Amino acid sequence: MRKLVVQQWVTVDNIAAEENGGLSFVSGESFSETTDPAFKTSVMGLIDSVDTMILGANTYAQSTGWAYAEDQGEYGEKLNNLTKFVASSKLADAPWGDFPAATVTRDPAATIRKLKAQSGKDIWLWGSLTLMRFLLDADLIDEVRMLISPAARGKGTRLFEDRRDLELIEAAGFENGVVLLRYEIKK
Repeated sequence: MRKLVVQQWVTVDNIAAEENGGLSFVSGESFSETTDPAFKTSVMGLIDSVDTMILGANTYAQSTGWAYAEDQGEYGEKLNNLTKFVASSKLADAPWGDFPAATVTRDPAATIRKLKAQSGKDIWLWGSLTLMRFLLDADLIDEVRMLISPAARGKGTRLFEDRRDLELIEAAGFENGVVLLRYEIKK
């Protein structure tokens, strides 16, 4: 059975979105010759392990520029070619530049259940804190990957709103100061 994997950037004080909704703590730098090879391998490992992405309407609206992110190289190409679903009660369609459009789903839990039962690689929930929390409550998330940025914000939206029991799968630090923590959701 396929897994639903969440990846979230967070600060060292567990902020996943700043008070204004921003993510200024996220490293937006493109891969280059100076990118830490271990970090690049980790990021590419995730994208190589999935074939489907789901995101909420707000994250979709903020992310459509990726469809034109020519400077993202192999990572951007792989991301843009993933099968995509957008959870929205308002959108009629979800174009993605010159790449296949995302499918709009009004019932993301049912969509995830159906996708998990199909063969294929894992499913990636990109950003979308509200959707993440909804899918956590529906007991559909299998793994949370936290990319911890070397920054603190003090205030903002925390990753988790309530109690969750997690089991550590992996912990890795990188030269750029980012730490990856991978957790399985205990059910």
